[in-house]
This record gives sequence, structure tokens and C-alpha cells, in this order.
Amino acid sequence: MSTSMKAWATPLATATFVILAVTGSLMFFKVEAGIIKPVHEWLSWAMTAGVVLHIIANWKSFTGYFSRKPALSIIGTGIVVTLITVFAPAGDHQNPRMNMTKALASAKLETVAEVAGQNSATLIEKLGSKGMKVGQASMSVREIAKQNNIKDMEVLALIFDQPSKGQ
Repeated sequence: MSTSMKAWATPLATATFVILAVTGSLMFFKVEAGIIKPVHEWLSWAMTAGVVLHIIANWKSFTGYFSRKPALSIIGTGIVVTLITVFAPAGDHQNPRMNMTKALASAKLETVAEVAGQNSATLIEKLGSKGMKVGQASMSVREIAKQNNIKDMEVLALIFDQPSKGQ
């Protein structure tokens, strides 16, 4: 079993590493062409699976690293960096897109319509044609979303004519 798992776990981990290294580097340099971001996000699952299976297939060798100080230092540093990444406050390094999206979601529809270069009455009609109930242009996008049992991003996606990716 271990030999056959090695036959595809290592190539899976390697192939996904190459793709994630390239897409991650492009994202670092703010290259947002094509489908770089969704490919990077979704293939991280394939890489996770590939690496876990690679570790399982090479379990004896893997456990040997825990008796070597340099390997323990590298693994420990990786764990510490992961914990800091997940739990440290973002501070001044927050994604401005998140802040802009939150601001749009809390803004009145008439304000968002102006930002989108649309008329609020036309926008209410557009949302209505998609089955959404909009009481008045003074409602916020968040209120409209809540009233229609959907996410803020779904309303914004309709306003800005983009497919929704969730919130």
C-alpha cells in the first residue's frame, strides 16, 4: 500500500507545490490576471491532501526527523509562524478590499448605486428582476441581504455584475 501511495502522493504534492509557488508569487506581486486567485485557493486543498498522503507513505522517514535538532527547529518554526499568521491581529496590514467591501455593505443602496455608476431606481429594478425584495433606496446593502436571506457579497455581486464568491 505504501509503495503505490508513494507513486502518486509525491507527484501530487510536487505538482501542486509548483502551481501554488507560481500563483502565490504572482499574487504577492499583485498580478491578478485570469484565474490565479481561485486556482491558488482551491489547489491548496490538493496540496494539503498530497502532503498528508506523502507523510503517511513515508511515515518511518518522517518520524526520524523528530530526533534531529535542525529538523525539529524547522518544523517548530513552521508551527510558530502558522500560529502567528492565524492568531495575530492584522494591524495596519489589513486587506483594503475587505474594508471597502464592508463599507459598501453598510452603505445605503443609493450611495452604492452612485459608486457603481447606476441609478438607484434602475438598481432596485435590477435586483428585483433577480428575485430580491428591496423596500427603498435608503436601505443598506446589508439590510437588503438580510431581508432576502443571502450574503452581502451576493447583493454586491449583482450590483457590480460579478459572480458571487461568498462572503
